[in-house]
Amino acid sequence: MEDFIKQIKFDRRGLVPAIIQDCHTLAVLMLAYMNEDALRATIKTGLTHFWSRSRERLWQKGETSGHIQRVQKILYDCDADTLLLLVDQVGAACHTGNPSCFYRGLHEKAETFSRGSGAEKVQLSEILNKVYDVIMDRRDKPAESSYVSSLYSSGVDKILKKISEEAGELVISSKNNNKDEIVYEAADLWFHTLVLLGYHGLTPQDVYKELEKRFGVSGLEKKKREGKRK
Repeated sequence: MEDFIKQIKFDRRGLVPAIIQDCHTLAVLMLAYMNEDALRATIKTGLTHFWSRSRERLWQKGETSGHIQRVQKILYDCDADTLLLLVDQVGAACHTGNPSCFYRGLHEKAETFSRGSGAEKVQLSEILNKVYDVIMDRRDKPAESSYVSSLYSSGVDKILKKISEEAGELVISSKNNNKDEIVYEAADLWFHTLVLLGYHGLTPQDVYKELEKRFGVSGLEKKKREGKRK
């Protein structure tokens, strides 16, 4: 391992870009960065580990979502300053729920969970995933001053009570036709729902997949399902 790592030219920040490629389809899944510790952890465990530049910490791909990457081969380029990893991807590689992070292109529009246009266009799933990541951080590294940590320490009944309260407040806001309050209470309800997902070891991606299944159901199949429910 050490001989291999010595060949790699890390930049002045101690990082090297790592291109992740599906070993079956050869599709490029994502680009991330590794430092020496991340590379060692990847080689040792057989699962991809990276260095988060925003959170400044080591992280394993799929540590919260379960969408891990089993490494099949690690290569480096002619200048030894870029890594290429062939992996067996479990689930979606992208935190938006897309199979690959590279799902947008020139003259192409990203349709998945997006609204708006131009500079105002936002990946709604990306926002939810970022909030979920913060929630998971508070769950896994409890802090006395953290509201989320207090919810998890109180147990599922406390979380369910908050969801019930927020749902009730959303109903009242709607009855009052107060649009500002509707938005505010809907955000509270979504937030506490993410907390509940985390409690059960579920992720936003699990919900995205369910919505995608429903969205892709043909009219005939939908009628069949509705008939069974009746």
